[in-house]
Amino acid sequence: MKAPVLPEPVLPRQPKTMKDFQEDVEKAKSTGDWKAVHDFYLTTFDSFPELNAAFKKDATASFNTIEDSGINAKFVNAVYDALLNTPQDIQKTVLKGIINSLLREWKGPRTKDDLRAYFILLQNPQFNNTSTYVIYAHLLRQIATLVEADHHFLVHWFKKISQKRFKQLVERLLQFISLRLFPAKPEEFPPITKCSWWIPSASKVLALLNTANSLIHPSLIPYTDFYNSTLDHIDLMEEYHTWQSFGNSHRFSFCQYPFVISIAAKKIIIQRDSEQQMISIARQSLVDKVSRRQRPDMNMLFLNMKVRRTHLVSDSLDELTRKRADLKKKLKVTFVGEAGLDMGGLTKEWFLLLIRQIFHPDYGMFTYHKDSHCHWFSSFKCDNYSEFRLVGILMGLAVYNSITLDIRFPPCCYKKLLSPPIIPSDQNIPVGICSVTTDDLCQIMPELAHGLSELLSYEGNVEEDFYSTFQVFQEEFGIIKSYNLKPGGDKIPVTNQNRKEYVQLYIDFLLNKSIYKQFAAFYYGFHSVCASNALMLLRPEEVEILVCGSPELDMYALQRSTQYDGYAKTDLTIRYFWDVVLGFPLDLQKKLLHFTTGSDRVPVGGMADLNFKISKNETSTNWLPVAHTCFNQLCLPPYKSKKDLKQKLIIGISNSEGFGLE
Repeated sequence: MKAPVLPEPVLPRQPKTMKDFQEDVEKAKSTGDWKAVHDFYLTTFDSFPELNAAFKKDATASFNTIEDSGINAKFVNAVYDALLNTPQDIQKTVLKGIINSLLREWKGPRTKDDLRAYFILLQNPQFNNTSTYVIYAHLLRQIATLVEADHHFLVHWFKKISQKRFKQLVERLLQFISLRLFPAKPEEFPPITKCSWWIPSASKVLALLNTANSLIHPSLIPYTDFYNSTLDHIDLMEEYHTWQSFGNSHRFSFCQYPFVISIAAKKIIIQRDSEQQMISIARQSLVDKVSRRQRPDMNMLFLNMKVRRTHLVSDSLDELTRKRADLKKKLKVTFVGEAGLDMGGLTKEWFLLLIRQIFHPDYGMFTYHKDSHCHWFSSFKCDNYSEFRLVGILMGLAVYNSITLDIRFPPCCYKKLLSPPIIPSDQNIPVGICSVTTDDLCQIMPELAHGLSELLSYEGNVEEDFYSTFQVFQEEFGIIKSYNLKPGGDKIPVTNQNRKEYVQLYIDFLLNKSIYKQFAAFYYGFHSVCASNALMLLRPEEVEILVCGSPELDMYALQRSTQYDGYAKTDLTIRYFWDVVLGFPLDLQKKLLHFTTGSDRVPVGGMADLNFKISKNETSTNWLPVAHTCFNQLCLPPYKSKKDLKQKLIIGISNSEGFGLE
């Protein structure tokens, strides 16, 4: 039996139009008589039915769809924009009306008119003021405790809000959480023990907005606008351990709502989690040694890599395979036959040289796509996929050891890397498989993606004009091989009716099936180092930033944090340098960063984490600048003029081969 649909209550009559209201406001401003405006606010905010009567586009229509809330958004915006400029007694009247509405006893499930009322009240700008937070909290609790079907409606209505108003909603909720955590005036709020539900309620409503934002392409606001930087200052590990112990039930943790945790905070959680795992493993090694009455050796606390430069890939693979149990220890690298302690420089050089060699086109593991400036997995079949596992381990070690890698994978790669975010206990469950679209293909092979999009929109006869079947062809070592996209695909023509299925199967073949073994090895390699529940907190974009750094450059921040050796920051050469660099276009600034650090991206912690150093190079000023990428160091001769410095610097950064290694 179907549950009966509740009839919407008959709404009171609301004769005011938006034009009437605006005329009343203008008249009140000029005459000082606010009675008509006061009466409007008094009536409108007195109850949920009155809110609907005022703002519903048609009082007699039900508007029971997710596509249209039925609310006159322009009228709502006009009423709220005017509210903050009205006399205090009007503003208090509105708040009293909201209190009365929220305190009314509910009988039975909510109607769509009730949802509309919540939707309207949530946009009230009065809730920016901390004096209204008790009322705001009760509104948030009622919205948070609605049933899932009601949340579904609200999510789709949120999608229709303008970008400006949507951003205001998000900022208001983030501010509410921040000020409840760290109140400027604690006496303003009830004791935290009596309102422990405030933050969970606000987080749940934020989750509805985050869901709405993720359903729109492109999204209304960047995902980073949901970050709450205040959370960087709380005990994140306690939040993480609470979440690990209780999951998404019983006890609240911000880790249940990872979209509010900044990438910097997530990095701290991952690093602390990995440090605890490192310490635990190192301690166990120490205990084992002592229990066997062997002398403890400090080297047992590290993942010690000894490699020959001439056999870099094979030696690295052998060492990592032999020392699989040590992957979560601190990494130390020694190049055989070379003196020197690894203070971080040798580790970075090892990463740079390995990445450089593995991603070289001649090596055959990855294909570089010039159109998209990114690498993708070669679909060539081979007997051993262990080198793909090595690349995964490298990426995991880079995250663990805070090394930024100069790798150019498309966003789709990181989506696959989190599919699933934790290695399944059942070995038969496939890994690295995710749903893919033409957008994903476009990030790797834009020309092919464009061709498939044209096929989907083609208005002629697809079967006769394209003469294609459910079959694809790939060249492998000079031989053309064919693959069926479905059983008997070579005999199934692509038609106007089945072309969507063809395109979906084709993309799935390219990005999932044809490289499954390669990517699975890569996936297991990464997760053998980064096996942590903390990965469940990350978006694919955030994994990319952890591995490769952020593309957002702030050269002023770099200037502030730069260290000097042989120079002072007031020296003429240094002043010339920063005048030139700060005036560079973005592409040259990126080249400078790549020249000096081996990557044109910035670590999660910002420019300060680069430990960038400019050293004086006591050579002829005819020489070009030199970089030691392993130490993020630029060696600069004392050029006598800004023009000479600019010319030499541009030549140096524009013509450095490979990684600019010294």
